[in-house]
Amino acid sequence: MHLRALRGAILCKENKKEEIISKTAQLLDEMIKRNDIRLEDIVDIIFTATEDLTAEFPAAAARQLGLGHVPLLCARELTIEGSTMGCIRVLMHFYTRKQPHELRHPYLEGARQLRTDLPE
Repeated sequence: MHLRALRGAILCKENKKEEIISKTAQLLDEMIKRNDIRLEDIVDIIFTATEDLTAEFPAAAARQLGLGHVPLLCARELTIEGSTMGCIRVLMHFYTRKQPHELRHPYLEGARQLRTDLPE
């Protein structure tokens, strides 16, 4: 087994608790499914959110998905002029037998523009 890092992002249309939890859960679910990740193989998850998303911590969605045993960290995304707003980004570390080129990084709900260089 190898330690790997997986990236993903999703855009929220509104700064509402339900929206942030729903979109974050959708992204995490897609990351896990696309890469056949077993929950017990997840080492940690780092979330960032743009400054306009203040209604909820994205990590709340992970806890609702049963990832309360995983170390979770939320941080503010850098505010760069012209950057995409309403964005939640995720960096997940986990153990897998997959090679880096086999990982599928989901960029959902309009976030694909952020990393067109990564395999989807």
